[in-house]
Amino acid sequence: MFAQPKSVVLNLYGAYGRKWGDWIAIAALVELMGDLGFDERAVRSAISRMKQRGILKVERRGRRSGYRLTDEAKAILAEGDKRLFASRQAASLEDGWVVVIFSVPETERRKRHLLRSRLVWQGFGNVSAGVWIAPWRQVEDTRALIVQLGLEEYVEIFRGHHEAFGPLSEKASAWWNLAELSTAYERFVGERSLLLEKWRSHQGSPREAFVDYMETVAAWQRFPYLDPGLPRELLPPTWEGQRASEIFLELCKILEGPAERHATIALTRYAP
Repeated sequence: MFAQPKSVVLNLYGAYGRKWGDWIAIAALVELMGDLGFDERAVRSAISRMKQRGILKVERRGRRSGYRLTDEAKAILAEGDKRLFASRQAASLEDGWVVVIFSVPETERRKRHLLRSRLVWQGFGNVSAGVWIAPWRQVEDTRALIVQLGLEEYVEIFRGHHEAFGPLSEKASAWWNLAELSTAYERFVGERSLLLEKWRSHQGSPREAFVDYMETVAAWQRFPYLDPGLPRELLPPTWEGQRASEIFLELCKILEGPAERHATIALTRYAP
């Protein structure tokens, strides 16, 4: 279920590290990651890369060696909180669209590539080269992104409404990979609904809750970035996005308490 150990480490800080002053002892990280199936070598390698990336910073506290979140990492986690744990609401067709048009020169190709990838993670669909579209409610985040990247002179932002030609639902399926996203939602619902029934019917151990909670977050976390929350009229009839969100939020509500009790044992054991 888990992909990269570094993303799991960051999730641990998001769930528990911030409550401990943005710091976790390396021994606690190794123990908790071990519960999730990662060996010590993989954990230390991931932490080393995160340190190089500016996500974690070495800090000793008392006799304990550990890592503290940097300001950049705290900003990433704060943004993740807003996306991951918010109730999903579909956009309205009447509100229209934010349309981003850009032509970034070859001398700025690194920023151009970064802009494209960040637009995807803000839920934008690609209409054609240099033309991207998302529900209008994304406009403020989009404006902030352009300013952050320093690309104001190369980018134009418009508000639009579809007037013609052809069904907008067909175009949406081309601009966003709705078929692939729909399949991923169906898989999430199939797997996590079984887990939800299990926890509704009996209470497992705190360690089981910890593993299931971290796996559920890892399985869910890409959806709020790839799914723009399109108006319902444009979605496939079998769309499971709303159901998936409901399952995720209910699982988190059930699991987060006992999961935190398990994590706290390790965090306390290696506290300074």
